[in-house]
Amino acid sequence: MSQTKGTLLVVEDDPGLQKQMRWSFDGYEVIVAGDREAALAQIRRYEPPVVTLDLGLPPDADGATEGHATLEQILELAPDTKIIIVTGNQDRENAVRAIANGAYDFYLKPFEPDILQLVVDRAFRLHALQQENRQLQMRVAESPLQGIISRDSAMQKICRTIERVAPSSATVMLLGESGTGKEVLARGLHQLAPRADHKFVAINCAAIPENLLESELFGYEKGAFTGAVKQTKGKIEYADGGTLFLDEIGDLPLPLQAKLLRFLQERVVERVGGREEIPVDVRIVCATHQNLRNLISEGRFREDLYYRLSEIVINIPPLRDRDGDAVLLAHTFVNKFRQQEGRGPLSFSQEALGAIETHRWPGNVREMENCIKRAVVMADGAQITLEDLGLPQADAEPEPLNLRQVREEAERKAIVRAIARVDGNIARAADLLGVSRPTLYDLLNRYGLK
Repeated sequence: MSQTKGTLLVVEDDPGLQKQMRWSFDGYEVIVAGDREAALAQIRRYEPPVVTLDLGLPPDADGATEGHATLEQILELAPDTKIIIVTGNQDRENAVRAIANGAYDFYLKPFEPDILQLVVDRAFRLHALQQENRQLQMRVAESPLQGIISRDSAMQKICRTIERVAPSSATVMLLGESGTGKEVLARGLHQLAPRADHKFVAINCAAIPENLLESELFGYEKGAFTGAVKQTKGKIEYADGGTLFLDEIGDLPLPLQAKLLRFLQERVVERVGGREEIPVDVRIVCATHQNLRNLISEGRFREDLYYRLSEIVINIPPLRDRDGDAVLLAHTFVNKFRQQEGRGPLSFSQEALGAIETHRWPGNVREMENCIKRAVVMADGAQITLEDLGLPQADAEPEPLNLRQVREEAERKAIVRAIARVDGNIARAADLLGVSRPTLYDLLNRYGLK
């Protein structure tokens, strides 16, 4: 953690201890203050995440009054700052009082750098986590993409793309497996666009019989066919000024593909049984789980329509390819459904978490949502088990979460790749890896590589 060069404020009036602490925390940007006024000035200037504070400050070096006043004013200026009280054994009572007044932790002298380092590192980690959580909550509260819950870099890149594309009038094609959140992204695209005050109209091209789909899209005049007892607008016309979302566009019949292409070119519609051309201003967003290029080669999808629809193409990764998202979504859905069902706090057993991590989730987020809802209903106690989930037990060994193991595995793989690339030449492998030859020999011995 100290490698991040976070700013640490040391409030200490003893010059010798100031120097020792500055030397001990060389992994941080250490700034020093010897009294309350200097400490508050440093807080205003640097806004350090963590502060170590000696309660015995001048002019009350033998007491704790000045230290408590400094603590109070620091927290007024920067409430999120983690303040660690550094004091002697005889001041334990004052240290506990400081904790009650908002300090994060206390450390009793004599000064032992290694132990205090652990306390400081932990404070930095907690501060960073709280800041990250606050930013995530703000983004969820403010963003129309709040239905997308992900830490995966590819999904976050997609969200940024949606935000950039939304103000334009470009036609957007969303490609991805069923259940990956295509309609959620389409709605977010609409809500971020200048058209947000108008309608968002969705139609599933695979869910409506072919003989009804044309009238659903383009509308019909009275008497156009049996049962057409009044003039009716189609979905395209109904979405005028807003966004039309065509889900499963790959299932659109060829005759309707030709009619949709004409609309995209002319921006006018003709109702079934009508002759009047009706201008419509609508943005088209479409989605499919199918490979449209394969459909084109099979003669089942028009190539010219494909190019009209694919001005912007966004590929949505399946849940199994989104690192860490399965467990993140599982926790989110548990909180959602336990509140709906009036349940108390619920957590997952280790076996359940392992199964969630390793399951392939062919139905993606939709499958996950249904699975967790069932588990919340079925769980007997405060813990969701593997049996509640109804998933098979994880066969594969879960990837290690211990950072040392992860680093060592990554290091080992990099060494193997480098040596293979240079055909066993140690000097060239060391150059590729950015280490010296003796260091590389040490690493080879450590990992048992020849």
